[in-house]
Amino acid sequence: MFEYDFMQNAFAAATVVAIVAGVVGYFLVLRGQTFAGHALAHVGFTGATGAVLCGIAPLWGLVLMTMAAGIGMGCMGERLAQRDVAIGLVLAFSLGLGLLFLHFYTAFATQATALLFGNVLAVDAWTVWTLLVLGLLSLAALAVISRPLLFASLQPELAEAKGVSLRLYAVLFLTIVALTTAECAQIVGVLLVFTLMVGPAAAAHRLTSGVGAGIMLSAGLALLEAWLGITLAFCTDWPSSFWITALSAAVYLFAALPWRRREGNSVSLLRRVTANQPS
Repeated sequence: MFEYDFMQNAFAAATVVAIVAGVVGYFLVLRGQTFAGHALAHVGFTGATGAVLCGIAPLWGLVLMTMAAGIGMGCMGERLAQRDVAIGLVLAFSLGLGLLFLHFYTAFATQATALLFGNVLAVDAWTVWTLLVLGLLSLAALAVISRPLLFASLQPELAEAKGVSLRLYAVLFLTIVALTTAECAQIVGVLLVFTLMVGPAAAAHRLTSGVGAGIMLSAGLALLEAWLGITLAFCTDWPSSFWITALSAAVYLFAALPWRRREGNSVSLLRRVTANQPS
């Protein structure tokens, strides 16, 4: 299958996106903001359809719209967890607005389907390089803020007392999530962003108790699911998004089995973080 250029592009794009999604998703699950990540995906659909309507690449509409929404959600600070109703309304309105954009430009109905459910086999070389640049930016930014972000995520009251700005790191983190969401949409579509951002990370949280091990496992599971999903799609002619989603669900169900469950992960993480904080 690697004799085909489109398969080479698909594996390259999936590799970049899976690694970034696994790393960022670990913190997303840790902070309990998975619903916010799902809402960002729908906001991105509106941006992408609006970009198509204006005659520019859908990827840039995804990036700009999700980043704007991520900054807005981050400005809510820690109150975001109590604003599920508002986020749900924004999610529904964004999807409806995207459909309105399609109403005015019906010639791009095929592109809309690709945006909703993804089509990794249609990724070209230019998109691969773009995803690589965005992925490196996301990982570099996350590396810079990872330590205070982890501290603020596990014990926000103590972090704030020691001078860590909860709102600032909420804005920065959700901006990174927005970039990652835009990348994931190129592989699995906006409706299935949970597949790569939440599934592997949630499984990693159940199977590990350390930050480093959890991040590595999350990225590894996302990468494995993406590679196997594309391979199975090539062999069966079924959609790659379906296979990636099915594999993600299977891995999480295995991790959630009672005999696999590990308790006390948050406590273990909290002890490690607070032990290294300056007094």
